[in-house]
Amino acid sequence: MSLLHSIYPLLRPSLFALDPEVAHEKTLANLQRAYDCRLTRAILHAEPSAPCTLMGLKLRNPVGLAAGLDKNGSHIDALANLGFGFVEVGTVTPRPQPGNPKPRMFRLPAAQALINRLGFNNQGLAAFLDNISRSTWRSQGGIVGLNIGKNADTPIERAVDDYLLGLEGVYPHADYVTVNISSPNTKNLRALQGGDELEQLLAALQARRHELAQQHARQVPLVVKIAPDLTDEQVDQIADTVLRHGIDGIIATNTTLSREPVKGLKHAEEAGGLSGAPVHELSLRVISRLRERAGPALAIIGVGGILSGPQAREKIEAGADAVQLYTGLIYRGPALIGECAAAIGTR
Repeated sequence: MSLLHSIYPLLRPSLFALDPEVAHEKTLANLQRAYDCRLTRAILHAEPSAPCTLMGLKLRNPVGLAAGLDKNGSHIDALANLGFGFVEVGTVTPRPQPGNPKPRMFRLPAAQALINRLGFNNQGLAAFLDNISRSTWRSQGGIVGLNIGKNADTPIERAVDDYLLGLEGVYPHADYVTVNISSPNTKNLRALQGGDELEQLLAALQARRHELAQQHARQVPLVVKIAPDLTDEQVDQIADTVLRHGIDGIIATNTTLSREPVKGLKHAEEAGGLSGAPVHELSLRVISRLRERAGPALAIIGVGGILSGPQAREKIEAGADAVQLYTGLIYRGPALIGECAAAIGTR
């Protein structure tokens, strides 16, 4: 274990004494400074080696960073240096937006969980792409996923327009593109997960991707990120629709609106999406159902509540091809990355 990995448990009490969003910003800023002065590059061991292939992409290991931690794509190289096999950044919206009023992030340490209602706070597509262009990790073979969403003030009936703008903007810079239709913090967004809304969105995106693939002489994989709060019938419908439109994969899952696992805890009644340990079983159910319905053709990335190597392996055993981390990093630190890669690598 590297020095950075071993000191995180010592740093965590000081970070947890801060407001969660302030701690988030300070951690990223300090990680970036350490990377820029080559400190983390000197004290980190080589990244976990468990190469695999996902959607035709060669991953250095099957443990990725979930979207949301680096919304503006400002810290790709510093985060990748922690040992991730792939990194996903965003969610980015076409225009900058501040997100929801603060406070909007809350820790529930007894449940190893977070609640957030950030609301796609980001600097907008132009700034996002400028940040992506500065990353050297992708030019060195690192895999970067770019996660797109809609602006909060775009009417839901015009959501397709925002997603098309996002796809056009990120396409030349992405190894894969994630269509986020499952955040609970943008009004009505989750309505895009079903029925005619999903049909229309995916049809439009696939048609535009076909044009972009011809223009750029490469086809970028397209995946959809879904919620854990879906019935089996809804999961089946999504799987069928995704396959019918030639979408490459699904990320399962985003945060949950359920409060049953954290009932009675401080902050449990705050509005927003619940992440962390309580989501693990919920996402396992969705992953298993997706794999059963879709068969081997669909790529599945499992995310939600991974706080140990065995839990990462459970995601794979349920049917995921790779996993992503976010809240687990906040509670466990970067040692979790190698632990998960090692656990999956032994399957």
